[in-house]
Amino acid sequence: MAKILIVYYSRTGNTEKMAKLIRDRVLSEGVEAELKKVEDTTVEDLLSLDGIIMGSPTYYGTMAAELKKLIDDSVSHHGNLDGKVGAAFSSSANVGGGNETTVLDILKAMLIHGMVIQGDPKGDHYGPVSINAPDQRSASMCTKLGARTAKLVIKLLA
Repeated sequence: MAKILIVYYSRTGNTEKMAKLIRDRVLSEGVEAELKKVEDTTVEDLLSLDGIIMGSPTYYGTMAAELKKLIDDSVSHHGNLDGKVGAAFSSSANVGGGNETTVLDILKAMLIHGMVIQGDPKGDHYGPVSINAPDQRSASMCTKLGARTAKLVIKLLA
């Protein structure tokens, strides 16, 4: 069975709420989903999965140091994530907080690993973003990302 890891860092709980919405939709698509806080995740956890979705609050226009450390540590397995599906999401305190730059920083690291990234032509193009707690719009983008990522994993495994 296909499996996706949703790994996130959340200080206030907003990013965690997004992660849970994504997980629930992945599961509803018939794909196994594991939700893990970044502090409970090792680089080895990334290796046996078909997809990885990473989420972070935005700090100074980029991801939290805790998630960046996991990505930095993943260099020891460079090439082993090649072909896996990747996606990202972020929350921030305000509209100009740098959500998109945070998502893009995560996606750039995934692309360097050779991961497959799917954009969204309608909605949050790079990945879901939320201002504070997810509202109805950002919640729908989270569930959409969960569905699209699960479907892409299934398609690539076929």
